[in-house]
Amino acid sequence: MRRLLAAAACAAALGTTIGAAPASAGGRHDDVRFATYNLSLNRPAQGLLREHLANPDVDDVYRRQAKNVAEVIQRSAPDVVLLNEFDYDPEAARLFAENFLAVSQNGARAQRYPYRYVAPSNTGISSGFDLNNNGVVDTTPGDQAYGDDSFGFGLFPGQYGMVVYSKYPIDRSAIRTFQLFKWKDMPGNLLPADFYSPEEQAVLRLSSKSHWDVPVKVGRRTVHFLVSHPTPPTFDGPEDRNGRRNHDEIRFWADYITPGKGSYVYDDRGRRGGLRKGELFVIAGDQNADPADGDSYDDAIHQLTEHPLINTRTTPASAGAAEATTLQGGANLAHTGDPRFDTADFADTAPGNLRADYVLPRVNIRITGSGVFWPVRSDPLSRLSGVYDPAWAAVNGFPTSDHRLVWADLKLR
Repeated sequence: MRRLLAAAACAAALGTTIGAAPASAGGRHDDVRFATYNLSLNRPAQGLLREHLANPDVDDVYRRQAKNVAEVIQRSAPDVVLLNEFDYDPEAARLFAENFLAVSQNGARAQRYPYRYVAPSNTGISSGFDLNNNGVVDTTPGDQAYGDDSFGFGLFPGQYGMVVYSKYPIDRSAIRTFQLFKWKDMPGNLLPADFYSPEEQAVLRLSSKSHWDVPVKVGRRTVHFLVSHPTPPTFDGPEDRNGRRNHDEIRFWADYITPGKGSYVYDDRGRRGGLRKGELFVIAGDQNADPADGDSYDDAIHQLTEHPLINTRTTPASAGAAEATTLQGGANLAHTGDPRFDTADFADTAPGNLRADYVLPRVNIRITGSGVFWPVRSDPLSRLSGVYDPAWAAVNGFPTSDHRLVWADLKLR
């Protein structure tokens, strides 16, 4: 879910991994901090993010936001992190790592990530069809109608993409991406057949951005970092096409990790099947679904939070999220979920603050600690999360993002 609509995409089929010397990550290979952060580091036009990150000394709202989100990452110090809403651009990913993360922000310890992975997504890629059923096929980038008719919402190819940074090596040869997987090819899918024409159903892709299986080598072990960013379950009509798609995007990982259920899956190289039995994994991303509140279709996130192969014994929490519910009121007061677990500061009229972002390890991976970077107002670091302020309107209204970084310390022994 986002305050401003947009997404990401590009033309290449796979992506880019960058490697260097092995990371120490604290010198141990059995305690690793995984994180996810929808940092709203998106821009309204193609190429702007690269321009902003290439010139960090310019003092404007864009550079201040980039430094703020970098500081959040530095103070959380994850070893492996997924960033959602980062415009697709391999050069921008390099610039953020070198000009912002590797440079101390306000005294926070610089974070160096020798490995990173970026790849295209479906957002902002024209479908050639009238996917919003307004009678017009919009193939000109730059406006909402174009975004509505794209495979995933985006004003231009590449807006609102993803990037993975890691202190541990990424096994490039084993990466799997599922950008091209067709929604119709998921058995028992929720595709609204009365809304989309047969021709549209034949080409529609499941992922609004993409689904990636990024194998990370932690010592002698491989952890499959399963990352995505399902569409918000809103911005549609009674057909609930986005709610249904969100549900099935989440279901993709539930099937992928379950022996015998992922046989229908095929990746962008044509390789079939899900994750092999017994493989270690961590599912991460802005799932745009709360277990108790919000607009999800048929309790979508329960497909993961109630999955027998996923460790949900520990839920990342923060005192700042609980405080925000009390201070902001509105729709938050009608929620039934525990506000300590919220990870996104959405409009208080509706839907209110929600738990949207997740780090979910395999059941046999022990969680030794976890949290949400959402300081209480009295904490000096609350300047990084802030509250909605029109002064930050150019970057979605917050000094960083309306989402919070979520982390979990995992013991892999």
